[in-house]
Amino acid sequence: MNDKIFQRHEIKYMVTDSLRDAVIRGMSARMIPDPHGKSTVCNVYFDTPDYRLIRRSLEKPEYKEKIRIRSYGKCRPDDKIFMELKKKCRGVVYKRRISLTEAECESYLAGRAPLPVDSQIGREIDYFRSFYRGLAPKVYLCYDREAFYDREDDSFRVTFDRNIRYRETGLSLTSEPGGRLILPDGYSLMEIKTGGAIPLWFVEIITRYRLAKASFSKYGTAYGIILREKLDKDGCFVRGNAAFSPKADRQYRDMRKTERGKINAGYAFFGNNDGREPVAHSLFN
Repeated sequence: MNDKIFQRHEIKYMVTDSLRDAVIRGMSARMIPDPHGKSTVCNVYFDTPDYRLIRRSLEKPEYKEKIRIRSYGKCRPDDKIFMELKKKCRGVVYKRRISLTEAECESYLAGRAPLPVDSQIGREIDYFRSFYRGLAPKVYLCYDREAFYDREDDSFRVTFDRNIRYRETGLSLTSEPGGRLILPDGYSLMEIKTGGAIPLWFVEIITRYRLAKASFSKYGTAYGIILREKLDKDGCFVRGNAAFSPKADRQYRDMRKTERGKINAGYAFFGNNDGREPVAHSLFN
């Protein structure tokens, strides 16, 4: 079982296909393809029965964490995959990762067997599972990725993810990749991953193409869709990042007219629960 630790900044940009191609051309002299090259990244995200992890993440706290398993394409039970504990504190991402077979991972997460080898990261994952009771697979996410790294500094990486799909069934990495699109055709999520500063030559690319930072969470976006569809089915609806019943909406409108303050019945905020009007984009972290 191999352990690996990452500590870095991750900065996201939403780009069109033409912008993606222009950026790749602009950095081609300095960046080379990742060993995985073009690949389909497959993930299964785990959460509590009430989606505590992703709900907490969408509140934009100083500290947040999540757990997932990952493979590159469909795997078999005896193939090696990654189990990842990802944390973010004050803008810095800390990722702990161990490699084990899909069968070993499935047995461990189902509570049938311990991790095959004792390690520091394994103990962190054990604690995480004991703290967040009832962890279970919730969402399968896959996407087509092109990855590059700096030939002089392999800690500087740039990835492009497109065809981002999710589903709530077939929550196994041994299943065929697929699901519902959450990013329109013609767009990619570009992500800079760096342990230090962005190189000046890449800052010039960002400036040249006027790239603007984007706030986008794949799991958060999938959860937002799941939540909205469930509320619609239950006769509720969503305004911004708040879920309302019809009765609560009338109260909300009255509150906005009279500025009396916070409504206390019939709705739940999934952002800052402080009575302010919800921010529509906050589901996309």
